[in-house]
Amino acid sequence: MCQNSWEIYLAGVDTSAITIIWAMAELITNPRVMKKTQDEIRTCIGIKQNGRIEEEDTHKLHYLKLVIKETLRLHPAAPLLLPRETMADIKIQGYDIPCKTLLLINAWSIGRNPKLWRNPEEFNPDRFIDCPIDYKGNNFEMLPFGSGRKICPGMAFGIATIELTLLNLLYFFDWRLPGESKDIDMEEAGDTTIVKKVPLELIPVPYH
Repeated sequence: MCQNSWEIYLAGVDTSAITIIWAMAELITNPRVMKKTQDEIRTCIGIKQNGRIEEEDTHKLHYLKLVIKETLRLHPAAPLLLPRETMADIKIQGYDIPCKTLLLINAWSIGRNPKLWRNPEEFNPDRFIDCPIDYKGNNFEMLPFGSGRKICPGMAFGIATIELTLLNLLYFFDWRLPGESKDIDMEEAGDTTIVKKVPLELIPVPYH
């Protein structure tokens, strides 16, 4: 595998793992959303005779996809998109931007902008029901993977990994916090990627 391909693969694994951790953290602190997600998964998939979840199973699950979309809005793994450089002098909303200016897009801030989102700090996948806004770069209200020609090349790989991993975790197990814990520290940390400052600790309970 060439160096560039290997870097793309590693970047996809790292950011996917970060998104999965944030999704599980949000689900465990939102029991209504957790129940709704697991009910959909277990109803749509039913009993797996071979005990295996396949990638095709993810196509049946609409609410799980909304959970992932809301996680990407609230917790984009990479808060700042790849730098862009202006190719000519331009004016944007009254501001003069000289040629060769380096521009950084804050995807984290966009996803929490109260002008774009109602109750932006709330984890609520229901906001995307009948909502056309997606994460594929066509809607500037939400840009976890960027947009245009520099959109993340590992987007499809990352989403497939996240969907299949969460599907397995939520189908086969119920989850609870260790001991008498009732709250999770949701403080963020990091620079190029945003992770949970305090590691997530959950106890799986096999679902029968």
